[in-house]
Amino acid sequence: MAKFRIGVIGLGMASAPHARSLLDLSDRVEVTAAYAPSAARREKFAEAYGLPVTGDLDAVFSDSTIDAVLILTPPATHLELVEQAAASGKHVLLEKPLDVTPARARAIVSAADAAGITLGIVFQNRFRRAVLELRALLAEGRLGEIVGASVRVSNWRGQSYYDEPGRGTLARDGGGVLLTQAIHTIDLLISLAGLPASVFAHAVTSPLHRMETEDLVAGTLRFANGAIGTLSATTSAYPGFPERIDLIGTKGTAVLEGDMLAVEFLDGSRFGAGGEARGTAAGADPMAFGHELHRALIRDFVDAVTLGRPPHVSGADALKAHALIEALLQSSASGQMEAVAR
Repeated sequence: MAKFRIGVIGLGMASAPHARSLLDLSDRVEVTAAYAPSAARREKFAEAYGLPVTGDLDAVFSDSTIDAVLILTPPATHLELVEQAAASGKHVLLEKPLDVTPARARAIVSAADAAGITLGIVFQNRFRRAVLELRALLAEGRLGEIVGASVRVSNWRGQSYYDEPGRGTLARDGGGVLLTQAIHTIDLLISLAGLPASVFAHAVTSPLHRMETEDLVAGTLRFANGAIGTLSATTSAYPGFPERIDLIGTKGTAVLEGDMLAVEFLDGSRFGAGGEARGTAAGADPMAFGHELHRALIRDFVDAVTLGRPPHVSGADALKAHALIEALLQSSASGQMEAVAR
């Protein structure tokens, strides 16, 4: 069977776990070219991973033998790159977030749908064993009806992180802690408990950082079935703590903390899973984690394209996280409860 051929676009910080994953999957996947405009960055990437590099972006899109592109560039560049991929008939695996505004995020999904290409999003934490086990428990009805669903993301980023050009700006990143860090856990919450119907929130920039966007958010969530919950997200919690999701059901309570799941049922039984992850991104080093989850995500994306099925994390899935984030920020600005767009 011919190998699945991938072009990589963007060789910055986010490329490391992807490159390691692609090397692990070399029996199925061939990296045809890895693009960056910087010659120094291309040289560093080629030396580290032994993969072919190029400074010609047009050549990547015009190569008819490339099945898909993996886009790892800053968020503000995503829409135009996805449109180019769609025009050339290439499937896309896109680093989160979709883009810097809800309108551009929706345009990405629309462009992929119109072109009939597969669009997968890099929410690798969906592949944690603890998350998969919890989703199975929910599908079986083991927790009963969900009456409470809350999320907490307590990360730490020093000022040096935000001193990097573009970090935490609307122009390049589209936002602060919600769109850049907490979006992973927000996506998990939505995938497990559903999209909240309305929110009330405060989003501020704390005295710990000099930055354009929010680094501290507190909010309340209300779901269509009447369930309620809270959201807390920050990059000001030194030295950084594992993210946490709490689901309260009529038959028990599940706590997902980092990659660990603990469930207590009303009948006295218990269930636990997880503990395989290598590090987290909660502290000062945003890349302090292994690449196993990225490998699982890339493998799923290749399977999805090959088998003609949707990927585990689609563009439509990612739009839900964007909708919740937008509602939280709108509520903070208006001082009122805001409905979450669907």
